[in-house]
Amino acid sequence: MIVNRLAQWALNTVALMLVPEIVSSISVKSWTAALLFALLLGLVNASIKPLLLLITLPISVLTLGIFALVINALAFWAVAGLIGGIVVPTFWAAFWGALLYSVLCTLVSAALSEPRR
Repeated sequence: MIVNRLAQWALNTVALMLVPEIVSSISVKSWTAALLFALLLGLVNASIKPLLLLITLPISVLTLGIFALVINALAFWAVAGLIGGIVVPTFWAAFWGALLYSVLCTLVSAALSEPRR
């Protein structure tokens, strides 16, 4: 299980390194920054993001869940602001970067999950 989590963390880091290839305004300057970003974003998504989703539940219901994408982008942007080697200049860059990063991480998670029996 620990090996699986480490592999997922490493592959999420690789996914982050691919994001600037699609969203050109985002830059990742080093693998170390990408590793720290993947770790910190994972911690934010596990701890703070559920609370934010609960607080903003009424607006998420009104927007049919699309506001969750805004929260995801804000978390991506905030974590990038804390890590020195990652530059996300605008909210829209954060929005598209977070969306792409989420898709890539979902694919990594699906690839590493054990098959259902």
